[in-house]
Order: sequence, then C-alpha cells, then structure tokens
Amino acid sequence: MPYTPAPDSLAGRVLLVSGASGGLGRAASLALAEHGATVVLLGRTLKKLERVYDEIEAHGGPKPAMLVADLASAGPTEYQTVAQTIAQEFGRLDGLLHSAAELGTLTPLELYDLQTWQRVLAVNLTAPFLLTRACLPLLKRSDDASVVFTSADVGRRARAYWGAYAVAAFGLEGMAQILADELAENTRIRVNTLDPGPVRTDLRAAAYPGESPLATPAPEAVMATYLYLLGPDSRGVTGQALTAERAM
Repeated sequence: MPYTPAPDSLAGRVLLVSGASGGLGRAASLALAEHGATVVLLGRTLKKLERVYDEIEAHGGPKPAMLVADLASAGPTEYQTVAQTIAQEFGRLDGLLHSAAELGTLTPLELYDLQTWQRVLAVNLTAPFLLTRACLPLLKRSDDASVVFTSADVGRRARAYWGAYAVAAFGLEGMAQILADELAENTRIRVNTLDPGPVRTDLRAAAYPGESPLATPAPEAVMATYLYLLGPDSRGVTGQALTAERAM
C-alpha cells in the first residue's frame, strides 16, 4: 500500500539535503519542509539555493538554512565546516539525504576520459562518504536519525556504457551496506539506499536526450518514499536497497 505521511510527520526534525538546488534534491527539500522539517540546503550555487529557500518560505515551511559546497572539489575540511555550522545552528542532525549526482558520459570503458571519471566518482561516491563521515557525530545526537543515499538501477545491475556513474552507484550501495551494519550495533542511525526510478530531471534529460520530458514523472511523484525513510515511520528499516513508489 502506498505510504501517506501525516502533514506534520517531520515536525521538529533537522534534515540535510545535498544537491538541494534542483531536480530530486529541490523536490525533496520542499516536501520535507512541507511536512514540518527544518531543511539545511546544500548545493554548489548560492543563487539556486536561494530560490529553493524562498519557495520553502513562500509555502510556510520552517525557516531553512543554506550551505554552499562544490562536491566535485571539496575535501574533508569543507565537510567538517558543514558539520560544524549545523552543530552551531541546531546542535544535532536527524537525517541526511544524498541527492547530488553527476552523470558523466555514456561511453565505453575503454574510451572513458579520466578527468570525467574522477569528477563523477568525486561527486557521486567520495562526497557522500566524506559528508556522511563528517555528520556522524551530529547524527548520533539524534534519537532517530536516518541516512538515505539516492542510488540508481545501474548500481544494482550494470549496463553497457554507463561508466563511472554506474561504478559510483555500485560503490554507494556497498558503502551503505557497510555503514548500516557498523551503525546497527550501538546507534539509532538507519542507513538505506533508494532508487527513484525514471524521473524528470536534468540528469535524465542528459542521459536520454531523445526522450520526451513528459515520458517520465516529475520528481514530486516519488517523494513519499523519501518522506517515509527520513521520518519516524521507518524506524527499524536499515541496510535496505529500496525502489521509490510512484504517486498515482
């Protein structure tokens, strides 16, 4: 049965969203705020983050926060600064949603450009690792914390030409399983991956340039599963590789 969150299901929660300025990250930020969460918007471009910030306020959501970081080049120091800022402002973190992604190119591996390879792995795999590691002390302060890695079908069954994007997604799935297993022993942090399926984003358009935008649902159509995983109703669910439900 499709999940229907209560209007205030995320009230009082502080949630960090990477890639918050567009696509799935923007849709998730708006949906989380609509259900009562205080959202920390993390993205590369301040102006785009400000638009999402204004949208949240216009819809009456709790006042969000904004943090700027370039995931392609940021290192441990930048992620520690992110965590320290959240600690100073909120004292804890109740959830972390990784939704930033870089497609790279659809190219045979033998022809794949090294610079593109390194950038895709930096954004899609190394950045989630570093950001999660920096935020773990804050997540441990929460009574009910959740980490959600946005994954992809090619990270569970690879296909030709998906290159670094698929390799990073496989790495993300493995990292999430390791982290879930490590944290299950003595924390209340749950860790899951979520494949949203085909949705109308810039990444999808770049991967399928001949596809009509109307052939895939808007990101808002898959938000119920994100709300479930980042809210209290998914307590006890950890170490899972899930696929998002579609709104009817």
